[in-house]
Amino acid sequence: LLLPLLLMGALALASWWLVRTAPQPVRNSAPTTVSDQPDYTLQGFSVQQFDGSGALRSQMWGDQARHYPVRDVLEVDGLRTRSVGATGTVTTAHAQRGISNSDSSEVQLWGDAEVRRSDGAARQPDLVLQGEFFHAWTQQERVRSHLPVVITRGGNRWTGDSLDYDHLTQQLTLQGKVRGVLQPRSAR
Repeated sequence: LLLPLLLMGALALASWWLVRTAPQPVRNSAPTTVSDQPDYTLQGFSVQQFDGSGALRSQMWGDQARHYPVRDVLEVDGLRTRSVGATGTVTTAHAQRGISNSDSSEVQLWGDAEVRRSDGAARQPDLVLQGEFFHAWTQQERVRSHLPVVITRGGNRWTGDSLDYDHLTQQLTLQGKVRGVLQPRSAR
């Protein structure tokens, strides 16, 4: 009759002893610092993005890419991109260097940058933006530059010292020394 009671007491005493003699968890006293060095790099790469139905939506190629975890940005040397909009609009871009945030909603193009937008269904000539720097917000379809730009559409050409382009409202603002050459429409 006393045997179960003695076994329970021995187990309780053994449990108490194990808790008292078990080592304490190691606590890291030094704060963790995240390095400003890239956590990964890519060489000669391409990335494709597809929508839910499996259609190709965007592609990106580059000579070299570096991801910086502190800022959560991707820097790409020799950047080339191609994206297809919901209406079939194709936008291509290339630059010597590109910087993008983690979800590609904000992109900067540096060095001999060009953005080309082709509206195939609208039968409009391509809109081409050229300059040394462009800052684009892809979800709002906005592009800005504080450096000189050249814009061409068909035979028409405009230049300016800075650019603010909003594709959704179809407003393009050039500032500074603005010059334009408009070609007459051909008679049909």
